Amino acid sequence: MNGVRVRVSARLRLTLGYAGFLVVAGLAVLAGVYVVLRYVPDYPLTAANPSDLGQPIAARAQILEAVVRVSGGVLLVLAVIGLVGGWYLAGWVLRPLNRINEAVLAATTGRLGHRVALSGRNDEFRQLADAFDHMLDRLQDAFEAQERFAANASHELRTPLAVNATLLDVARRDPEGQDHPRLLERLDLTNARAIALTEALLRLADANAVTAVSAPADLAEIAREVAAETAEEARQAGVRLDHALSPAPVVGDTALLTQLTENLVRNALRHNLQGPGGTAHVTTDRDPRTGGVVLRVENTGPVYTPEAAARLHEPFLRGAGRVGTGQGHGLGLALVARVAQVHGGTLDLRPRGADQGGGLTVTVTLPARDTRQSS
Repeated sequence: MNGVRVRVSARLRLTLGYAGFLVVAGLAVLAGVYVVLRYVPDYPLTAANPSDLGQPIAARAQILEAVVRVSGGVLLVLAVIGLVGGWYLAGWVLRPLNRINEAVLAATTGRLGHRVALSGRNDEFRQLADAFDHMLDRLQDAFEAQERFAANASHELRTPLAVNATLLDVARRDPEGQDHPRLLERLDLTNARAIALTEALLRLADANAVTAVSAPADLAEIAREVAAETAEEARQAGVRLDHALSPAPVVGDTALLTQLTENLVRNALRHNLQGPGGTAHVTTDRDPRTGGVVLRVENTGPVYTPEAAARLHEPFLRGAGRVGTGQGHGLGLALVARVAQVHGGTLDLRPRGADQGGGLTVTVTLPARDTRQSS
C-alpha cells in the first residue's frame, strides 16, 4: 500500500550488513581462487606415485567444477555465520542505545531524575549518553526552578488580594465602625503591591522573550546615569555610593541593560547595613581573561554563605530567604540573570566576608563590542 513504511530496526540492518559484507568478502576470495585456477595448464594430472596410476585423473575443468560446487557451500556457511554472528554483534554494539532510549522514554513521561549513567570506554555512545545526562540535569533544574517560580508567584499574588478581600469583608460587616481614610490607605498599599508585583513579572517575561539585540551601548555610561539617579536614595539610606567606570562597550538592548544596572545598584542600597556607614561601589572594566566587559557592584550588608548567595537570583528570594513584606518582590536578581543570559553573559554572586562588612559582590560579564568595526 502507498504510504505504508515497513519499520526495519537498526539491529536488523546491521545484521544484514555484516552478513552481506561477509558473503561478499568470501565471494571475492573464492572468485580469486577460481580465476587463478583458470590459468592451471589444461592437461590431465598424473599421479606422483607410479603405483597409483589406476586412480582417476583430474583435469582443469573438473577442478574448476569442484571449486564452484564447494564455493556454494562455503558461501552458504558464511551467510549463516554472518546472520547469526551479526545479530548478536549488532545487539552488543547497540546495547548503549537501548539504555539511552529508556532514558528518553522516561523523560517523556516526566521522570527527569532518570539518568543513562553509561560506564565503560569513552566512545561515541558514552559521549552521547553523557551529553544526554547533562541535558536532563539542565532540564530538571529548569523545571524545578519553574515550579518554584509558579508556586511563589501564585502565593505572592494571592497575598495582597487576600488582604484586600479581608479588609473589604470587615468593612462590609461593620461599615459604621470603620476608619475610612485608614481603610482606603491600606487598600491602596496592598493594591499597589499587587500592581508592582505584576509589573515585575511582566518585565521578567519580557526579558525571557528577548531573542536578538543589536544596538551598541556602553555599560559605563549606563552605570553613570543610574548612579546619578540613585544618589538621593543612597543619601537618604546613609549609604556612600561611589563608582569607577572605565569604557565597557557592548551590543545589546539599552533599556534592558539599564534595568539590569538599576536593579543591581538599588539592591546594593536597599540591602545594605542598617543605619549610616554602609557603602556601595560600582565599577565597569574589561576582563583581561575573557576579553569581555564586566559590571561589578559591591556593597556592605548581611553576611551570606556561598550557598545562600548562589540562590539569590531565584525569583521571589531575598537575602533572608523567601520574600516577606519588605521592599521589592525578589525578582530583581532573577531579571538581572535573565537579561545577562539573553545578552550572552553571566551573573556571578559572591558573598563578602564579615571582616569586609558583609554584603555581596555581584559581577555581570558580557561579550565586548568590537569598537574597531564600529568606528
